[in-house]
Amino acid sequence: MIGRLNHIGVATPSIDESVKMYRELLGATSVTDKWAMPEQGVWVCFVNLPNSQIELIEPYGEKSPIHAFLAKNPKGGQHHVCFEVENIYEARDALVAKGATVLGEPRIGAHGTLIIFVHPKDMGGMLVELMESPKDAHH
Repeated sequence: MIGRLNHIGVATPSIDESVKMYRELLGATSVTDKWAMPEQGVWVCFVNLPNSQIELIEPYGEKSPIHAFLAKNPKGGQHHVCFEVENIYEARDALVAKGATVLGEPRIGAHGTLIIFVHPKDMGGMLVELMESPKDAHH
């Protein structure tokens, strides 16, 4: 079921400040523009790496699910790990059949493909995002 590591999600109180850090401290040269995903309650930006991406997520609006994370981690930090799967519905059904808690229904994520999240209690304490493999080339 598990496929390629697509990205590491990093919650941040400021995408702009995080981008500055990735550029100045780590030498990142390929960063997407920031855009809003109001349906997810986040601003999103990707730092493109040779083998993966860092997804920077910042709260969008008062009901953003990132607020609770940042309340516990005011400077931000690793929020989730995202793996690709061939079929999101088959992956969801297999996980549920094995007793895992899938959070919500499949929905469109930042890459324009279907995503789900698996509860950290079933994933060794780590929030895991599964995303259907993009049909186009990776970013």
